[in-house]
Amino acid sequence: MSDETPICSAKGCRAEAVWVLAWNNPKIHTPERRKTWLACEEHREHLSQFLGVRGFLKDVVLFKEWEETR
Repeated sequence: MSDETPICSAKGCRAEAVWVLAWNNPKIHTPERRKTWLACEEHREHLSQFLGVRGFLKDVVLFKEWEETR
């Protein structure tokens, strides 16, 4: 694990990430592949909705828990 603080993936946000949004685009990724965006508390819902509307969102997990499984 890196010493760097994880930063939210929302455009222009520099807040510390608390959540991992695991997603995949079924048109270009194999079903088991997971890409990730990081989200702070403020942007978790917005980013989740963005991915969810497209059918890309697979899971939302606390960053701490995600790191423990890696």
